[in-house]
Amino acid sequence: MAASGQRFSVITDRSLSELRKLINVPIEDSLEPWCHEASRDSIRHWAHGIGDDNPLWCDPRYAATTRYGRIVAPPSFIFPLNRSFSGYVGGLAGVHAMFAGIDVTWHHPIMLGDQFTSKVWLKDLVEHETRFAGRSIQQIYRCEFYRQNDELVAEGDSWCFRTERDTARERGTKYDEVKKKAPVHYSPEDLSRIFALYEAEEVRGAKPRYFEDVNVGEQLPTMAKGPMTVTGFIAFAQGWGGLYIRANKLAWKQLRKHPGLGISNKFGIPDVPERVHWEDDLATLVGTPAAYDYGPERCSWMTHHLTNWMGDGGFLRKIEVKIRRHNPVGDSLFIDGEVKRKFEEDGARYVEIAQRAVQQDGELSVLAAGIVRLPSRG
Repeated sequence: MAASGQRFSVITDRSLSELRKLINVPIEDSLEPWCHEASRDSIRHWAHGIGDDNPLWCDPRYAATTRYGRIVAPPSFIFPLNRSFSGYVGGLAGVHAMFAGIDVTWHHPIMLGDQFTSKVWLKDLVEHETRFAGRSIQQIYRCEFYRQNDELVAEGDSWCFRTERDTARERGTKYDEVKKKAPVHYSPEDLSRIFALYEAEEVRGAKPRYFEDVNVGEQLPTMAKGPMTVTGFIAFAQGWGGLYIRANKLAWKQLRKHPGLGISNKFGIPDVPERVHWEDDLATLVGTPAAYDYGPERCSWMTHHLTNWMGDGGFLRKIEVKIRRHNPVGDSLFIDGEVKRKFEEDGARYVEIAQRAVQQDGELSVLAAGIVRLPSRG
């Protein structure tokens, strides 16, 4: 270890062995979800938190004219319904958790008024050797989301990478080149190009996108996200709830229950690791270049890209998202997609779309693959 010494916990064979004992054990004592119900307010807060202005999510008068007859939640609304699925990982106290992806299937849309319960368990632990922090553990959770009458709405996996903070900071090489670069700065012309993508962003809405009209090789419009600010990260946390954001007595109760959670800030006050999303000082201590975006936030941007394209008549059946790097404050993201195949299954018509998101310097940030069910002219 470098001269700065060890400040945080490391991954040990013993702690990993203890965590392995929890594989396939239902998680009963988890944090209360941010949302139990798909209410008008919770859906709006979520949609606005990911920057999605589709009126199907937020405008009751518009939603009443659609085939649903009422407001629908974005598919990514599953994130505030379960903390473990969103990255609240257990075990390996003091070892950082980096949210890194999802693989989810939806069976039904999430409707205004739906009330949810979920079942979640640790599915697997996979060891990796990474440039970011050397030995890392991919911690995979399986979650099922049920609405009233025990109807399964969605199911899937999410995963975090557990990384040693000191190792990532002192010996990690993933961001060596990034740390050498001057801080990103946007000229008025740079901002104009990004804002032009926002202005051109199309919410397909009531205009059907028929299966017969889609061709393999067709390109989806580029979607912009950013430039990223701490303000934007906080907007997301308002809709999502955050994993550890608590105040006063509730913050004290959380730290008492999880003693390894608190990390002293510059005032000597133990605070939560989630502040890597708004404090550069802690973000650099865990090995990243600066405060960075939330993983569930970026996964939700990929679903937003697809729901804009498919329109009200479409249904997002499945998506797999793989996050490839952190997006520090100041970065911008550009999401593209291509239709890879068309197929029919059980009388329904589907389109598979490969997505790719890069930063302002062209570096790969996200890979995803979505399957969308589309209406047919027939």
